Amino acid sequence: MSDKTKQKTGFFKGVKTEFKKITWPTRNQLVKETIAVSVVTILLGAIIKLVDMVMQTGIAILIK
Repeated sequence: MSDKTKQKTGFFKGVKTEFKKITWPTRNQLVKETIAVSVVTILLGAIIKLVDMVMQTGIAILIK
């Protein structure tokens, strides 16, 4: 067996070992976290839009 084959085999064994250590979220956790991310994304989008509108208005006033 060549060194490259041994390296690949060792790599995949390591990946398999690491996958066994993963604790996957429950369905309930996943739903709650998805909702939280969606709410925060919408809020940040609204804040950015508000700041943009204020800046546009301010610039328009300065230009006049």
